[in-house]
Amino acid sequence: MVNVNDFTTRLKKVMEYHHLTASLFADKIDVQRSSISHIISGRNKPSLDFILKVTNTFKDVDIYWLLNGKGTFPKEIVEKQTETTPTLHFEVKQADDNEVGKKIQRIVVFYSDGTFDEYKK
Repeated sequence: MVNVNDFTTRLKKVMEYHHLTASLFADKIDVQRSSISHIISGRNKPSLDFILKVTNTFKDVDIYWLLNGKGTFPKEIVEKQTETTPTLHFEVKQADDNEVGKKIQRIVVFYSDGTFDEYKK
């Protein structure tokens, strides 16, 4: 169960950290300004949609921290690495008579999201 008073304290901390008034915060997460006012005053509890809008807009807000105070704020954001050619490590084995003259022409790496990279010599 989310403690609404603690939730509003953490929400205010996010607004202060980003130097936003309640009105600007509402505009930034695309909710009505009255929604912020009602949540901060304790009149309304935050909806799941509201919480997701906060965490999707502000990547430094961890949903677990926002809901129950577990974790840290701001959370560390791991930047996606830019594309680089991976370093391949493999053992060279003694070639059999049938394998003489075989050379790698291309390597294809398949990722879990369905994409792939192809490396050609």
